[in-house]
Amino acid sequence: MRFPLGRVVATQGALTTFGYEGCFLLLSRHAGGDWGDVDGFDRRENERALRDGARLFSAYDTPAGRCWIISEADRSSMCIMLPSEY
Repeated sequence: MRFPLGRVVATQGALTTFGYEGCFLLLSRHAGGDWGDVDGFDRRENERALRDGARLFSAYDTPAGRCWIISEADRSSMCIMLPSEY
């Protein structure tokens, strides 16, 4: 784990789409610094955010659909969601 997780929440859409196990697997990737299917700019921003304390953003394309995970800048919480729920 590369940063504190804080309170972890998932939207109903994410839970329905990926299930608890799927959400946990994606959360594990995010917490380990695997930012998923984001471009080079977002990867660099996430690495900078680890040092500077800014928001972290991951996106994962899965067979069930796309998932976003956002960690707040203060690391108090993170949310697993579908892009349509943002």
